[in-house]
This record gives sequence, C-alpha cells and structure tokens, in this order.
Amino acid sequence: MNATATPGAPASPEAPRPPSGRPEKLRLGDVLVQQKLISMEQLQQTLELQRSTGKKVGRLLIETGVITEELLANGLARQLRIPFVNLKTFPFRADVIKLLPESSARRFKALALEDKGSTLLVALSDPLDVFAYDELTRILKRDISIAAVPESQLAAAFDRLYRRTEEISGLARALEKDIGDAVDFGELTATVGTEGAPVVRLLQSLFEDAVQVGASDVHIEPQEDSLQIRVRVDGVLQTQTQADKRIGGALAQRLKLMAGLDISEKRLPQDGRFSVRLRDHTIDVRLSTLPATYGESAVMRLLMQGAGMRRLDSIGMPPDMLKRFREVLGRTSGMVLVTGPTGSGKTTTLYAALAEVNAAELKVITVEDPVEYRLPGLTQVQVNDKIELTFAKVLRSCLRQDPDVILVGEMRDAETAEIGLRAAITGHLVLSTLHTRDAMSTPFRLLDMGVPAFMVSTSLQAVIAQRLVRLNCVECAAPHTPNAQEQTWLTGLLAGTAPITAKRGLGCSACNGTGYTGRQGVYELLEMDATLTQAASQGNPATFLRAARERMKGQTMPFHALELVRQGKTSLAEAMRIGFEVQDADAETQE
Repeated sequence: MNATATPGAPASPEAPRPPSGRPEKLRLGDVLVQQKLISMEQLQQTLELQRSTGKKVGRLLIETGVITEELLANGLARQLRIPFVNLKTFPFRADVIKLLPESSARRFKALALEDKGSTLLVALSDPLDVFAYDELTRILKRDISIAAVPESQLAAAFDRLYRRTEEISGLARALEKDIGDAVDFGELTATVGTEGAPVVRLLQSLFEDAVQVGASDVHIEPQEDSLQIRVRVDGVLQTQTQADKRIGGALAQRLKLMAGLDISEKRLPQDGRFSVRLRDHTIDVRLSTLPATYGESAVMRLLMQGAGMRRLDSIGMPPDMLKRFREVLGRTSGMVLVTGPTGSGKTTTLYAALAEVNAAELKVITVEDPVEYRLPGLTQVQVNDKIELTFAKVLRSCLRQDPDVILVGEMRDAETAEIGLRAAITGHLVLSTLHTRDAMSTPFRLLDMGVPAFMVSTSLQAVIAQRLVRLNCVECAAPHTPNAQEQTWLTGLLAGTAPITAKRGLGCSACNGTGYTGRQGVYELLEMDATLTQAASQGNPATFLRAARERMKGQTMPFHALELVRQGKTSLAEAMRIGFEVQDADAETQE
C-alpha cells in the first residue's frame, strides 16, 4: 500500500535527512525562521516568554497567534522532507493503529499510520523529538518513518480511534470464564462490590467507551447464541461487541443492584436510575430492563451532569420562528407543548425556553422524571411512582405553591393533561411535552386522551413539533446529485421553486465512515389563532386540519429540513426521512 500522506516540498540543502530516518537535533525556532514562517524578532520574543513560562516554543507560538498548528506542521514537513498528514481524512486501519498501545500513543503524541513492510509510518506532533523517536522504535520493534501532523488533530484522533472494543471483549471473556457453565448468582451477589471483579470492570469500560464516543444510550441485548452490546451515536445504533450469552444475566443483575431494583424479579419490566463517576464526569444513568425471549434486555440512557444547557438561539430554530416562539413565552398564561418521538430533543428545547422565562420575579416549578438539568432559582421535583408521587399528584400540589411558570416533563395521562390545562386557564404559563408526530395532530391527541374540547381550545397557546437530523461531516461533505427517488420527493415539495444544490458526507476517519457528525433540530410551530381555536372547540378534525395546513404552508419540518439541505448542513436522505415521517403522521390524522 502506498502512503496516503501528502509529502511536502523538498527541503533546503542546509537540512539533509539522515538515511535512517532518525530526526536530527535541530531547533524548532531555527527551522521556522529558515522556512520564513516566523521572523527572528518573533522567535526572540517567544524565547523570552519560554524562559518565564517553561512551555515549548511551538506551543507558545500557537498560543500567541504567531503561527497556526497546520502551518507549523507543514513547515516542519517541508524542512525535514517528511510527509504532512491530515488526520481528519486519513484512511486509518485498525490493525495498524493497534500496533502502538494507547498509553504510548498519548505519552509521545504519536499514531501508527501505515505499515510499509520495511518501515512503519508514524505520525508525530513533534518530528524533532529524538527521544520520542528512539522510544517508539523500541516499543514497536520496527524501523519507523515520521509524518508531521497538527497536535490538536492527534488529540481528537486518540479519542476516536482507541475505542475499548478489544478491552470490552476481553473482559467479557474473563467474565464468561468466571461464570462457567452454571451461574452462581448467590456468589456473584456477594462479590459484586469488588472493584476487580470482571463484571465491574466490564461495565466501567462500557460506560467509558460510550462517553468517549458521545453515545446517548447503551443496549445490552441477549440473542439466541450471543449477547449483543450496542451504543447509539447521533441517533444510530453501532455494535460495540458480541459476547457469550451467559454473561447477560450477570450484567443485568449488577445493573439492577446499582439501580436499587429487585434482582430476584426477572419476569417483569423494571425501571431505575443511578449515577457513575468516570474521570472528570458524573453520568446519570436511566436503566430499563425488559424480559425477552433469551433473557433480560437492558437499555441505559446516559445523561451528562453539568453539561452546558443550550440557549434558544443556539438550538437551530429558524429566526422568524424563534421570534414568534419568544413572543408566546412572554405571555403570562396558557400551555405550550413540545412534541416529537423519544430522543428528538424535546427536553433540550423545554429547558432552553425555561431559561428565557426564568427571572428573579417569577416562581418557576418543574415536575420531571428524571430531573435532567439543574438550574439555580427553580424548584425542581422528581416524581416517584413507587410511592405514588405521580405527575398529577405533584402538579396539584404545585398549584398551592403560588407558581408563575410550571414545567411538566410529560403529559402522560388525561388527569395530568387536564390539571395542566386548568392551571393554564387560571393564570399560569405551563410548558410540557407530548408524544405526537407533528404539530397539527396535537390538539386532537389531547382530545383522544379525554380532555374536554373547551379546555384545549382556551388553554393551548402554541405547539412546537421537532426532530433531529444528522449533520454532514464537514471534512468529507461533497456535492451530491439526487437519485430518482430523491428527485421525485424534491419535485413534489419544491413545486416549481428554484432547485437546490445538495451535499452529502462521503465517509472519512473524522466521522467513522458514516458521513455525518452531530445533529441539529428541525422544527415547526403552530400558534393557536382565533380560527384554529374555534375549529378545535368544535372537535372537527377536518376543519381544523384545513385551517392548520393553510396557516403552516411552507413552514413545516420538511421545509426546515430542506433549508438545511440548501445550506449544505444535512443530506437529502435525512430531509426525506423527516418528510416521510410527517407525511405518515398526516395520513394517520386524516384517517
């Protein structure tokens, strides 16, 4: 395989490369001056700063803005006649990466890139570091050649490439040996507190890997012949490992103990929560167990404590919609609902809205399951079904606490919805969520729950429906020509308006080959005006839907997703997914 790195221009004759590939003892400052990347005056100023701070010259040059990391690495590559590698687009191979242990890679800021047979190409943040070169040669037991890379790219690559898949598989095998053919749950229960127990180390590695890749959920699923462990990243499940199915019971039992659940009950679903401390992070874990054909399935939702709360102007809502939504939030009474399926970002939107209305002169109470964000100045209540501390019961008590604003985590039943709507009628601003697939069907979802029509029409002020779309990877996004299906969908949606130029991620090391990195919300906002209020009070779906469609023409979620396609932020495939979901919901509502 030929090196995929981009070689720099030939170096000046003053700095020949030794035949062995070992770095010469050159001073970085002299090299950069020779390359005319910095001036002698800038070098002298940096050397003086180095004497007072003790930091390396290269780091000081970057921190003071004299030079960028890319220019620094490129300059060294040209001077030393070595390749410069962009790690964001480099096609890594897992078998080559594993040649250098993670501890050594992080210590020497190095990464094994390509096995050339006689030599191994290694990326090094400081190609002039002779000590690192000698140590890497000793560890790898190979002759190595060096490539220059920006240091920040290395740090990101370590987290992306050194997944704990092998560690997790090894711990799973160790746990399998401990268990043997028959599981002694009594003995396991007595030893689960031991930090060295394989089950404890396995779970710790699972959590660390999930946090490292930004996973929102961990799924432990017993199959007929194996135990499947998967993580959800950017809304898509990725297989972490396959293990012997016999360890499933041990994992489920340990998780139940951590969550304070009944370990003897395997016939009924159970829900619980616990917190884990990983490095500098505390993770709140919501555990759900479900008895399945081949054992108990466990799913864990991971919530990072202390994660920065989003503001309304940073969640991706279109400016005109954001202005209208803020006007609704400025009212002193009424109900505002945020709708969408599980995992569509409803809680993030609610808390961003809450941050807008939270003021010293207002009494704000939240009723949640669980309390996902902790805000100063709020009274936050955690419901607990085990002691019958339900949404409805807490909501009744909240009204006696003289609140101005109430946030209800979810309208789960008719009783909660009715109490919330009564509170909205009597001078409170009520924010909540509901599981519907678009904004137009929301009033009738409340009616289906048994709430009187007059309460819906007089209390409901606005409905936001939302989804999350994956964003194109900025490193590998390229122009995309719509296929036949995409063109048909576009033609029906655009209806004669100007065509759009689409982009799609091709897949690279920065996005793990998916073509996507991160997610953003797409929204639609339905405000209840006089026409819609009257139609809702009559309980006539056809009349209401006709008025709502006219009101929201060109402002629905598919149009917002299409605007993101136009901006190159997401792909047509993602926009179509949103469009088809909403069309299905619309068809169900009409039926």
